[in-house]
Formats: sequence, structure tokens, C-alpha cells
Amino acid sequence: MSFTGLPSEAVPALMTGIVAPHPSVEGRADAYLPSPCIQNHAANLAFLLDGTLSCVWFGGTMEGMGDISIYMSRLAPGSERWSEPEKMSDDPEKSEQNPLIFNAPDGKTWLLYTSQTSGNQDGSIVKCRISDDGGKSFGPVRILCDSPGTFVRQQIVVNGRGDWLLPVFRCVGLSGQRWSGDADTAAVLISRDGGASWQMRDIPDSIGAVHMNILPLGGGEMIAFYRNRFAENILSSRSSDGGESWSAPEPTELPNNNSSIQATVLNDGAIAMVYNHSNASTSDARRQSLYDEIEGGEASEAVIVADVGRKAIWGVPRAPLSLAISKDGARSFPYRIDLDTGDGFCLSNNSKDSLNREFSYPSIIQGGDGTLHIAYTYYRRAIKYVRLAPQLLP
Repeated sequence: MSFTGLPSEAVPALMTGIVAPHPSVEGRADAYLPSPCIQNHAANLAFLLDGTLSCVWFGGTMEGMGDISIYMSRLAPGSERWSEPEKMSDDPEKSEQNPLIFNAPDGKTWLLYTSQTSGNQDGSIVKCRISDDGGKSFGPVRILCDSPGTFVRQQIVVNGRGDWLLPVFRCVGLSGQRWSGDADTAAVLISRDGGASWQMRDIPDSIGAVHMNILPLGGGEMIAFYRNRFAENILSSRSSDGGESWSAPEPTELPNNNSSIQATVLNDGAIAMVYNHSNASTSDARRQSLYDEIEGGEASEAVIVADVGRKAIWGVPRAPLSLAISKDGARSFPYRIDLDTGDGFCLSNNSKDSLNREFSYPSIIQGGDGTLHIAYTYYRRAIKYVRLAPQLLP
């Protein structure tokens, strides 16, 4: 079913988790994941070891508030209904955000997420929980990285040497100012001992490049894509040594509105990207910052630098939500379809009063049978799931 254009206050009635065929696109099915929360954002998909499709996201009243916690829902093999969500984090003083699931080579399943006070992303740390039973249950909360300002969003990649590569971005504060993203940079946390310890490797010339999304291309070759804080274009860089070193991020042909993107390598070697096909040149809508609706909270122990000159751009509409496919190693993306369309209004994160109308923060994964699974924020009220049959892909 297609609910594009519905008022956001109507979304809760649709949050049944039932996967239903689209009325006009054969081979597409949609669902709205169940949630007890007013706001739901930042989904990430992953298959668990038994073939169950999992989705993790954060929910609560509003991003940055102390009741923001991590949730997880599951779609069992053969099922057409997502499970009721399980609350995976519960620190009443922290906004816990941007979860991801990683199936480690040793059979353990990791849940990673960030933890911050109020809107102080420059004080965030990375926490984790580990499952010994394939994601059915998880152990106690651990600190994975306590360097202030470290944020995660995208999946861990294991290179040919067995090293774990966790892409991160470093939220950097400017002297005398509340964090607003102006000086954020990209880095990779590398573990050579199965996650017991991590080393930080900065990406060169990466101011404004965040949400690094690493894709292995074979051998030691890798490509990474980035969200652009300055709302111009999706950025990319490459590595030829298994992720040890990276070229400086450069613009791709795809626009970016300073909102998250995610890509995956398809079974046939093509690259599929889900993103908002918009940037600062397509709209003059602007807001002061991501957290301009909430109080600043306590001061963080963040890294502080001098003003870098450019300012992050916030408020560009987060729509349409598009799927693009490249068959030439991301040099071009000639195939594009819109999965959801609307005005994408995001000058407010307020879900309580149904003010937000964005489609954002997508996640994409392909099953062994070629089916494409996508999840994303719908109006900041729900996580929407879209399933595309292989015949819909070029």
C-alpha cells in the first residue's frame, strides 16, 4: 500500500508492522513498523544469523531528549509482520541514537549506538551490547569508544586480513559555540583483535564529510560514501589497501541535503544508493541547527577548534527519498526511482505536534534471493519498510 501524502497524525494508525502489497507497483510491498514512541528515526537493517531481518532505530519524544532509546524489531523468514519492538537501551539521562547491528566473524552479534546529553553531539560516546545467541538476547551495556564526539551510523566492514573497520564521524565543537556540525570530520576505528581494542584513523581533508559508508569492491579495493554537512553533493573516497588509508572525499554526481545516505553492493556487483535527491541549491529552507528546539544541557568534554569558516546547512527538505543504481563502480548513477515523495519539511523535529514531514535516514540491504529491503524515517513518526522484488531492479 502507498500512504504517500498522508498527514503525519494519521501515521500511528498504520504502525501495525503488516507487510502489504503496493496497490500500483507490482513486486513492491510496504509496512510501518510498530512502535510505542512519538518519534522514530535512524533505522538500520541487518540479517541475523538465522535469516531473520532485523531493524534497529531510536525512539522517544524528540531527538536529543533523555527518553530517546534504541528499539529493535524483527521480520522472521516467511513472515509478513514485523514483531513488536524490544527496547534495547534505557539510560534516562542520555539521548541514545544511531544504532547498527554487526554479525561478527566469530558468530557473535553486536549492537552499537551513540549516547549523548541533550543536543551535545560533541560529547557523544559509543556504546555496545553483544549477543551470543544470534541476536535473540544481548548482554550488558559496554563502552566501545569513550572519545567525546564519536558518532556511528554505518555498518562495520571486515577486510581481507580480518580487521574490523568501523566508520565514524567526529563531532567537533567550535570555541564558545554550541555544536552545530560546522567542523565535523570522518574517521575509521580499526580493530585487529575482534573488537577488544580500536585505533582511530582520520580521513584526510574530510571537514563536512560524515556518516562514512564503506563498501568492499574486491581485493583490497573499497569505496566510501559520505553525507555532506554543507548540503551540496554526496561525497566519496577510495582505499586500495583494505581500508588502512583513504583518499580525500570528493563530490559525486548525486546531491545531498545534509541528511543520511546508505549504499550497498548488490549481488551482481552494482551499487545501490538510497538518499534524498535534493540539496541547498534546490531550496532556501533553513534552520539554525539540528537541536534548536531543545535546551543545550550540560557542557561536554568535546574537542574544541577554531572557526573553520563554512557553516553546516540545516533545514533543506528531506524529500524525495530516492533509489539510484550504478553499474560502473559509482562513477555514474543513471538509474533512479523515487520511493516516497512530498514536501519533506524538516524545519522542526517536533513529532508530538506532527510538524515534521521528512523521508530520511535510509537503510538498504539485499537478500540472497535478490530481494531489496529498505527502511527509513517517515515523518519522524514511524519507520517505513519497503520491499522490492528483483524484477524491479535494472
